[in-house]
Amino acid sequence: CRVAAANLFHAEGPENVAFTLNCTHAINLVLKGLLKPGDHVVVSCLEHNAVMRPLEALRKQGGITYTQAQVVPGDSDATLDGFRKALNAKTKLIVCMHASNVWGIRLPVERISAMGKEYGIPILVDAAQSAGILPIDMQDSRIDYLCTAGHKGLYGPMGTGLLITPNGDKLSTIIEGGTGTNSISLIQPETMPERMESGTPNMPGIAGLRAGIEYVSRVKPETIAKHEQKLVLRLYDKLSSVKKVKLYMPRPEFPAFVPLLSFNIGEKPSEEVAAQLNQFGIAVRAGLHCAPEAHRFGGTLENGAVRVCPSAFSKEQEIDVLVNAVGKIAKK
Repeated sequence: CRVAAANLFHAEGPENVAFTLNCTHAINLVLKGLLKPGDHVVVSCLEHNAVMRPLEALRKQGGITYTQAQVVPGDSDATLDGFRKALNAKTKLIVCMHASNVWGIRLPVERISAMGKEYGIPILVDAAQSAGILPIDMQDSRIDYLCTAGHKGLYGPMGTGLLITPNGDKLSTIIEGGTGTNSISLIQPETMPERMESGTPNMPGIAGLRAGIEYVSRVKPETIAKHEQKLVLRLYDKLSSVKKVKLYMPRPEFPAFVPLLSFNIGEKPSEEVAAQLNQFGIAVRAGLHCAPEAHRFGGTLENGAVRVCPSAFSKEQEIDVLVNAVGKIAKK
């Protein structure tokens, strides 16, 4: 599984791949292992609570400060400028999601990483919504810390995640314990991946994650993205003609957006819409998606939004069934 992940993301080697409980776990390992009192962090204005909550905890407990950089959908130059303006002399880390889990907006992480290198600032990329869909080359883009979930675009089981980094020795540990290596020493290993892995790992989950990564590698992320994007554009175009449906972003063309779509029906709470769609046998996500900053950005903080995420196995006819169900709900 380490080899498969290292190959998919073009990491320097499988030893750079550490297994985590999920993407949130991986992000916390980096934030709490790297940052010191007085440090400043730059994040996007779309970040998930996996980033915002630990940063807020560090701000209250340890004197960390952070600034949110403004993202301009579809305009990489403006977004890059927003990140540059947010930097200051104390900035020690840039944290940036590769794609918004609410709006699908793709951020120019490669350019942001290059900018960070100009100032000697490392970057953490949250790839939970992009891994397996967008191409990620850690060596070419010089991403320092790649964190991702196993259960989304990598088609692994829930409760799996990855922290991929060549800089594990620079992270202080927040969990220590048995690693199966150099057991006579009471000091946590300095080298990856053992430094980030203590205790018995989730071997069944890792086996499932390997199968998912190998599937994605075989089919190719570009092929999966093309299929999913076709479905999302079909959904967007059809929902555009449904009365009372609210769409908050421009037509989500790839690669400016990853294939997902969030919407609402009038002022109806998104959870109610999701519950009604469930009665049609349709599974969607509703509410704030653990990302209130993204909903603040989109103006949906009060009602949240209904989110649709097709997969490699979704079909056009399923999109049409969804549109028909939304139309029936809207008419009521």
